[in-house]
Amino acid sequence: MTARLEITPFPYRPDPLAYFARLRHRPGAVLLDSGRPDTRGGRYDILSSDPLSTLSIDAAGRLQGEMVKSSPFAAQQALLDRLSMEIPESDLPFLGGLIGYWSYDLAQCLEPLSGRSSPPTTLGLSRVGLYDWALIQDHERRESWLVATPARRSRVNDWLALVPGEETCQEEAKDFQLAAPFQPAMSRDTYLARFDAVQRYIQAGDCYQINLAQRFSAPFRGDLWAAYRRLRRATPTPFAGYLAWDEQAILSLSPERFIRCRDGRVETRPIKGTRPRGVTPQEDRHLADELKASPKDRAENVMIVDLLRNDLGRVCRPGSVRVPQLCGLESYANVHHLVSVVTGELAEGRRPLDLLAAAFPGGSITGAPKVRAMQIIDELEPTGRSAYCGSLGYVDVRGHMDTSIAIRTVLADRGRLHLWGGGGLVADSCGEAEYDETLAKIHHLMAALADEA
Repeated sequence: MTARLEITPFPYRPDPLAYFARLRHRPGAVLLDSGRPDTRGGRYDILSSDPLSTLSIDAAGRLQGEMVKSSPFAAQQALLDRLSMEIPESDLPFLGGLIGYWSYDLAQCLEPLSGRSSPPTTLGLSRVGLYDWALIQDHERRESWLVATPARRSRVNDWLALVPGEETCQEEAKDFQLAAPFQPAMSRDTYLARFDAVQRYIQAGDCYQINLAQRFSAPFRGDLWAAYRRLRRATPTPFAGYLAWDEQAILSLSPERFIRCRDGRVETRPIKGTRPRGVTPQEDRHLADELKASPKDRAENVMIVDLLRNDLGRVCRPGSVRVPQLCGLESYANVHHLVSVVTGELAEGRRPLDLLAAAFPGGSITGAPKVRAMQIIDELEPTGRSAYCGSLGYVDVRGHMDTSIAIRTVLADRGRLHLWGGGGLVADSCGEAEYDETLAKIHHLMAALADEA
């Protein structure tokens, strides 16, 4: 007999951290975090744990010990198809399905890459769980809903029960500390030499744009949940997430949506073009106006929009791909961005994981043309990217999907933290300015982790 999924009201709390603090030690605990109710673009939090099954692809491309023989997304679709529940009508974003991450390095299973870059972590290429329950918080309506079968509901209620009067998780940041400062994998001179190599490739006609990133690493002690709370206070973003297991974790504070699919309608929101926020209102307006007027930043954005139009066109209904917003200014806690919006309609017979496979990894963090850009990234960056520039998100049983681009993301692996800063390079980029921009994008994350924010 198929179990019926039930949707029941649950006490709403603007901050999901108190609820997740109750779950975080449970197997497969996941938090997809929209930041705060006032965060631009943020609406839903999704919390869950105790998946029915977990599918992991390790760093060597092995799926449950065997080499992946077909698309990893096909294996994940097969797992999703195993979830059998009677689903009620609802406009909530997630009613059971897959939640997890897809690393940038998963591209080696999809495209002809050399694999010359050494892996920076032991995190696998992908890890998704099959979840039959979730707590959904809707910050627009200020409502929370528990989505679960009757058999699950009583146990979940016990897991999520709060101490009377407890509003927030009171764990202090002193529970986490860096054991040494972050150190770069590339010196400034090495980065500038790689920048020059990118320019030679662009001038030779290999690419129009290449995203070059550099990695920073530091040892740490203590609780990664406390680290995530620090990061979230420093930079609330609408596509954040926290996943931890064994001695590994992903702490993502991403402002960028990758792909959203709902009722066959597709949306992607590439970010290209960045300026820091100003200290004064006048300086802030100047920086925003400068970004909007920048031919270089606009050119970068338009190139990626064209790439994503092509990627979406592979699985969307012919003629349905549109660009309703081109190079719009969006301002976040620490930066201004140029953000475009590309939409489409999924073609008959196509499913969200087909869409993810067609567009993966996101063009905003590769360059154009995509495959050649990734080959050059593989050559020039000294280590792989792991989950950085991959995606976090969900795919639910009705065919709804929402995923992020995992920028502004910290990876924890066996006592060390890793984070990256990068940017798109074009023919008129300046090496010194691009190097400084990579630091500006992640300075606030490093400062928060060092308790300097």
